[in-house]
Parts: sequence; structure tokens; C-alpha cells
Amino acid sequence: MSRPLAPGSRAPGFKLHSTPDQLVDLSDFRGRPVVLAFYPADWSPVCGDELALFNEVLPEFERHNAQLLGISVDGAWCHVAYAKDRKLHFPLLADFEPKGEVARDYGVYRKGDGVSERALFVIDERGVVRWSYVSPLGVNPGADGVLRALEELHPQPQGAQQSQQAMEVQHA
Repeated sequence: MSRPLAPGSRAPGFKLHSTPDQLVDLSDFRGRPVVLAFYPADWSPVCGDELALFNEVLPEFERHNAQLLGISVDGAWCHVAYAKDRKLHFPLLADFEPKGEVARDYGVYRKGDGVSERALFVIDERGVVRWSYVSPLGVNPGADGVLRALEELHPQPQGAQQSQQAMEVQHA
């Protein structure tokens, strides 16, 4: 298993295609948290489950003002078709050429397999990795770790947490 960038590391910058003619630059999100979700490949069963879950919890990421970015070695055309088919509402970025370069920079490229690990990173507003996790390829890591890491970036005062919990109970 790979050794991902450790918390406290500066997140390597990148520019990757989200569509064949649009680039996404990590620096465009400076000033807000970013969640990077590296995954092996579009159309694989576990990846589909993982990305569908992230799509469902997007409102929680947005509550933390966090931008979610999915990254795999698939090409931009593949990502466009996959996102449309799965109705995903966050960018999928093509770490396609040079293949896996960004995954290598983050320490999560599987050279023998030619894909990235199933890895998650939470990057703070200043571009510093605050949390990272690598899951076995066949295991959906879920979103709990990411959500806890986002909470730790900006913990709510105790009274605000209790008020939020009370509101959630009322709406349940």
C-alpha cells in the first residue's frame, strides 16, 4: 500500500482536465477546504458506490464550504460520460497524461496496476494537508473520516453544536 502525504505537508499544486477543454487548478480553491478523492477507475463497482455516496453527502461538504474533487487516471471523455451517467455533481479530474502524475505527487499511485489508490485528502484553506487516508481498493471508505476532518478544521462552539443537534432532532 502507498504512503500518502502526511498531515502537515503542503498539498502539491496541479492543473487537471475536468472536461476535454476545461482545466481545474487546485489554487483556484485557495481560501476554502478541498477534499480530494483519488479512486482507481470510472465504471468499477466500488468506485461507483464511493462516488455515489460522496454525491449524496455533498450538502455536508458544502456546509463546510469544502470543494470535492474526484481524481483518477481515466481520461476526460470517460469522466464526462461517467459523471453524466451517474448524475454526479462534482468535478472528476483526469490524471491521465502524464499518467498518474498527481497521484504520484500525493504518494498514492499504484505503479504495478497503473491506477491510483483509493485515497482521501482534506486540504485546508492555506493548501496544507490536514487529513489523509488510504483504503484497500475493494473497500468503500465512506465519508465519516472526511466529515470529521472538516469539522476539526473549524470546530463549532459547544453551544452551536448542541443547537444544531437539537434542530436535527426536531426535523427527524
